[in-house]
Amino acid sequence: MTAKTGSTSTMHIGELADRTGLSLRTIRHYDDVGLLPATARTDGGFRVYSEDDFERLMVIKQMKPLGFSLEEMAEILGLLANGPGAPGSAARLAGILEQAAHQRAKMARNLAQADDFIAMLGRITA
Repeated sequence: MTAKTGSTSTMHIGELADRTGLSLRTIRHYDDVGLLPATARTDGGFRVYSEDDFERLMVIKQMKPLGFSLEEMAEILGLLANGPGAPGSAARLAGILEQAAHQRAKMARNLAQADDFIAMLGRITA
């Protein structure tokens, strides 16, 4: 259920999970480790998230398959929040870009190998 507080739209964890395709458990874990602290809590203790939280979670979701650790994700989120103009940010973000591109290339090679294996099985079973 989405709620409006002033001019800011908020949502409960279930809606955030639906919108991102992530499990409640994963979102709670990201909250517990400090990657995605809830914007607020209701009087009953339920987590409440904002659109900014949704955007932050989507960035986390993009980083996850690239193998970044939770600590690296926290660093990257901090760098992105501060912007490339912060001292040292541009150079560090360039290094992260290189690391991400390298990991993506490795994933592409692995996917190509999987495709070759599937094709071989297809030929054998045809």
